[in-house]
Amino acid sequence: MILHETLFSEADLKCELQALLNDSNAWQQVDQNKLIQSMLVHIGSVDSELRDGLIYGCFYTMIVEQDLLHPALLNDTLQYCVTDLLDQGIGESESDSVFTRTFTMLLVALILAKDNESDFIEANKIEELTHKLIAYLLAEKDVRGYVPDNGWAHSVAHVSDVIDELVKSPKFNTASFLDILRPLWQMMLQTNYAFIHDEDERLLVPIFTMLEQGLQEQEIITLLSETTEILSAQKAQLDVWHYRILRFNWKSFLKSFYIQTANSPQYVALHQSIADCLKVDK
Repeated sequence: MILHETLFSEADLKCELQALLNDSNAWQQVDQNKLIQSMLVHIGSVDSELRDGLIYGCFYTMIVEQDLLHPALLNDTLQYCVTDLLDQGIGESESDSVFTRTFTMLLVALILAKDNESDFIEANKIEELTHKLIAYLLAEKDVRGYVPDNGWAHSVAHVSDVIDELVKSPKFNTASFLDILRPLWQMMLQTNYAFIHDEDERLLVPIFTMLEQGLQEQEIITLLSETTEILSAQKAQLDVWHYRILRFNWKSFLKSFYIQTANSPQYVALHQSIADCLKVDK
């Protein structure tokens, strides 16, 4: 990817992207590298219309709907995301850097989905991304869903989307299922933030995909049992406020899991284990 010295400002980028959404032929008339790089630079804008509606919307149109981006450009874009954007400001709590990380996640998910159709990413890059996502899951501290004035951050939901596409890849090493599942699962067990924006449902999507791709059901049953024990210990260690947040997040996750495994013959044992967890600390 050739780096441009001058990129579009947010205001100019808005105009370019609005024109692109209104006329697909406009793609042939713009400096494509400059446009993509400008979209990447502003991917975490606090302007939700630009970030969510235009930048993400145009990436979705170009990658998924119209297949406008050459595989080489997609590979370059993925590499830039992995090396420069996914951990930008990582570890910060309630800062605007979260928008860069989480909307980069959505872009990575789009690229992975396209790769699952067209196979242009090298296997070693999938392994590199796997390690990067594990590190991200362990380091992310900002789990806000909807942020007043600035729109969606939704780190748990967005990283779940990426992991779902990742584990669908034939190039994903299934020996890494637990390496990525455990920190994803741990992300749900927040004591400072109550998940009220369907994070539980989004997190379940890659879990079911892993089960479909060969993860043993017993591994999930073991995690359920371990988490029940963790909550029992945390009840004695946390104050009431923080324990109730933790318990709310866990119960919401269990209820969604219970509903989605109901009437599924392949998940009878798992469904019963979830039911047993729900009976604890009613």
